[in-house]
Amino acid sequence: MTLPTDSDLRIRAEALGERFRAHRLSLVTAESCTGGWIAKTVTDIAGSSDWFDCGMVAYSYEAKQAMLGVRPETLEQHGAVSRETVIEMVSGALVHSGAGVAVAVTGIAGPGGGAPDKPVGTVWIGWKRRGGYARAQVFQFAGDREAVRRQTVAAALEGLDDLIGRK
Repeated sequence: MTLPTDSDLRIRAEALGERFRAHRLSLVTAESCTGGWIAKTVTDIAGSSDWFDCGMVAYSYEAKQAMLGVRPETLEQHGAVSRETVIEMVSGALVHSGAGVAVAVTGIAGPGGGAPDKPVGTVWIGWKRRGGYARAQVFQFAGDREAVRRQTVAAALEGLDDLIGRK
């Protein structure tokens, strides 16, 4: 897989912004392993204030609980990098914002932190529209920390395209 460039991410974010405007939707991000990179990518676009509500970076267990309402039991039973956690993150982002659409990411960008069942590059991404059901997908990205994070941003934006519909 070719790594998406900054230009690739910008082009995708610009097109996404047009669709958000056309559908009169707004976006909230809940990010862990990307550290706000999705929010940065969309707010690099002039006029993004028309459709970007807010972004939350919740790295620690405590932040995920306080900011996004992730239950302690979920983190204890499944860990931060899990389908269950990303579903609670994306749902919590909508509860704690005025947005109509949310994306959440949690993963292991490396170089350390991996385990046999969750190696470096494992990333869960969740998407949800207000009033709808959350969708979550696991990815296994290759490369160093930057590459894993860059691929995560691209996949998150692509999933948002799918969620709101491409024109």
